Amino acid sequence: MDLDKCIACGACSDKCPKRIPNEYNEGLDKRKAAYVRYAQAVPLKYGIDAENCIYFQKGKCKACQKFCPTGAVNYDQQEEVRDIKVGSVIISAGFKPFDPTPYVQYSYANFPNVVTALEFERILAASGPWMGHLVRPSDEAEPKKIAWIQCVGSREVNTCDHPYCSAVCCMYAIKEAVIAKEHSHTDLDAAIFFMDMRTFGKDFERYYEGAQEDGVRFIRSRIHSISELEDRSLQIEYATEDGQARMETFDMVVLSQGLETAPETIELCQKLDINLSPGKFISTSCFEPVTTSRPGVYVCGALAGPKDIPLSVMEASAAACAAAGKLSSARGSLAQEQEFPEERPVAGDIPRVGVFVCSCGINIAGVVDVEAVAEYAKTLPYVTYVRNNLFSCSQDTQDKMAEVIAEEGLNRVVVAACTPRTHEPLFQETLVNAGLNKYLFEMANIRNQDSWVHSGDPAAATEKAKDLIRMAVAKAALLAPLQEVQLEVTPGALIIDGGVSGMNAALNLAAQGYTSHLVERDNALGGNARSLRVTAQNQPIAPYLDELRERIEAEPLITVHLNTTLKEGEGFVGNFKTTLAGDSGEEVVEHGVTLICTGAGEYKPNEYLYGQDPRVMTHLEIDQAVLGGELDLSEVNKAVFIQCVGSRDPERPYCSKVCCTHSVESALAIKEANPEAQVVILYRDIRTFGERELLYKEARSKGVLFVRYDLEHKPEVKATDDGLLVTVRDHVLDRDLLIEADLIGLATAIVSNRSNDLAQMFKIPMDSDGWFLEAHQKLRPVDFATDGVFMAGLAHYPKPLEEAVAQAQAAVARAVTVLSSKEMMLPGTVAFIDQRKCVGCGVCWTVCPYQAITQDDKGLAVVNEALCKGCGTCVASCRSGAPNLRGFTNQGVMAQIMAL
Repeated sequence: MDLDKCIACGACSDKCPKRIPNEYNEGLDKRKAAYVRYAQAVPLKYGIDAENCIYFQKGKCKACQKFCPTGAVNYDQQEEVRDIKVGSVIISAGFKPFDPTPYVQYSYANFPNVVTALEFERILAASGPWMGHLVRPSDEAEPKKIAWIQCVGSREVNTCDHPYCSAVCCMYAIKEAVIAKEHSHTDLDAAIFFMDMRTFGKDFERYYEGAQEDGVRFIRSRIHSISELEDRSLQIEYATEDGQARMETFDMVVLSQGLETAPETIELCQKLDINLSPGKFISTSCFEPVTTSRPGVYVCGALAGPKDIPLSVMEASAAACAAAGKLSSARGSLAQEQEFPEERPVAGDIPRVGVFVCSCGINIAGVVDVEAVAEYAKTLPYVTYVRNNLFSCSQDTQDKMAEVIAEEGLNRVVVAACTPRTHEPLFQETLVNAGLNKYLFEMANIRNQDSWVHSGDPAAATEKAKDLIRMAVAKAALLAPLQEVQLEVTPGALIIDGGVSGMNAALNLAAQGYTSHLVERDNALGGNARSLRVTAQNQPIAPYLDELRERIEAEPLITVHLNTTLKEGEGFVGNFKTTLAGDSGEEVVEHGVTLICTGAGEYKPNEYLYGQDPRVMTHLEIDQAVLGGELDLSEVNKAVFIQCVGSRDPERPYCSKVCCTHSVESALAIKEANPEAQVVILYRDIRTFGERELLYKEARSKGVLFVRYDLEHKPEVKATDDGLLVTVRDHVLDRDLLIEADLIGLATAIVSNRSNDLAQMFKIPMDSDGWFLEAHQKLRPVDFATDGVFMAGLAHYPKPLEEAVAQAQAAVARAVTVLSSKEMMLPGTVAFIDQRKCVGCGVCWTVCPYQAITQDDKGLAVVNEALCKGCGTCVASCRSGAPNLRGFTNQGVMAQIMAL
């Protein structure tokens, strides 16, 4: 296809006679040889699958070319090979889902109602083959019972060489079960068969508990095989935890497939001379988690090991930071300033409103009669142009909209599509490209607030779409151009806390040429890492910390403040002022960004004789004792480690993520020092995710014993004349085990420092557990909603050292997006005060969550536009109506209400 000529009309696909399995829907339906790869492809252009096209295979047909109205079909296109000179390379080639076809025990290749997790995702998807309706493939009947089988292609060495844990499968299976129950018209029976439930991420444990409360069944059992009945139902035979044989029939079975590296990606890594790990992922160090074995080549995402979306996004920023640090001297040398047409003045002009109604594929048009809505929009006051777009957010449609705005002389634009939360900036840029002020724009959300929530009543949804557009047009007619405030940026950072995250953040900022103030309340840098012995890769941590300290001391761009706390802070993105209180008095630091790396603490329990018997220690205390020479592991003969001490309970309903690996490391260290030692780990679920599973496997091979307990039957510890005695209920034997010990290690929870003063100072939120709350878990995992403030390390949530390092690099990458600009523009949608109405009562500056309103010398309210986020709290609270909000004026809102 000639992309400049293709208008995505679909004529080529409609007339194409060749139908082949649709790989985007995992082969559950068919597509044409002339096709769009997926529903919201950008740019929205059709292509021809040459491997399946009749013309390319047999030299005849050409139906697509014959019926293309613009002559976009070009059979003579050739592949181009380009040489590109770059300073760094980032590999983000992702993963390949495990294919269970060759393995007979799952019968995936033979039974149509055994599907993979990705196939089930497409079944549930609104853009999938059944438009989000829950059906089973064999007869398209709605299933009433579905089973999920975990660890398919993971933690498995018999049928595939994948001894590692794929890290994401437990959570996506729970998610699918919960969503399936929501989609079901009956009370769906959802059961998940698992070995260990690995819900170790932020809020994952709560989601797991919520699924149990919603009726999802969790069955701890490894399934051997599946058989099919005459009606295509599936029979699973399994053993319960007490050894009882059970047989159960399900309508569908979902295989929770693991992650693996694609063969072509392995070949690429070999060509680039990059080392791979035992699991065939790119090998990295815990100290440099996005750096490969080849200098200048970096990696992010699941290619470096199984991981979920938030961690992949975070590592993407980390890899960008690592790559940019080596290229900082060339920053801006190839940059081209984007040019926009001069803004057209519209003051005093009669409103000429253009309305663009989006079909959003079938997301909107599958429910709403978009043609009828578009015709209705033509009847509204001030509307002079209406157009229906298949996908308004596609690049080609954006270009066409900019042309129409200029050609038709439109001075207001309404887009009826999805949510402004994600798409408003895109459409505002289109207005700028057309010479209009970006704030002469309004969105009507006819997807999230209409077609999605009223899918069962298309007629009413169509009428509601008309209502929403009528309201949007009424407001748009009253919109006025807004001006954005330009501010200079202070090119420096304040880094709060000098642990591993803080030190790495300072060094990475320095590598990119920026100064930083590293503030540490203690008398030395290092934080919790000073108490740690080794990483999950058995790398000693103390030498690494010494190297970091030496590099910081030698770096002139880093100023270290020990024994220092924050007294007060003020300002906004690009222009912060923070007062530090230290040994030498107070100091005011000006900085453009703030990085919060405040770490966390170790829970000190009041059970298991902790604090009463010196032989009962937390895992950090064991490491400290070994590092200090106070504990000789070769003299330990009987050791017991108790997991989940203070974690995954009603008071702290989260997993601390690192504890299982830490205990396994300690157990292996004891076995190495004294191979004859008896080491027992008492656990609820072993959560050695990713390639940490190899440590678990090694521990079992060396004789470390693992005994599972549940929260209702926690272990008991007693001191006897002969030593310590641990009592635990064995679920297999259904009897108590008595285990002697001369050392007990408690895997205690990581607990938040609950920095309320810091949260108030920088206006950043915390969740109920005391962890700082990111702006968006997946899209902005190191940002806060408060611009210019970022976070890394344990302040966010419990995590291992390599994730803390990567998050520090990610925070730096995000911070540099601010620091690299000499000036920045602030949004125009801010509050303003009509001082003729203001009585100085103080309500507005009291309720303002951003402290953006203060008193002037007359006692009247005044807005700091740099701090204001346009939330409207002041407008809603003022009795005299003095505050108003640009872009959301009282007049505009009342016009919407009157239109409705």
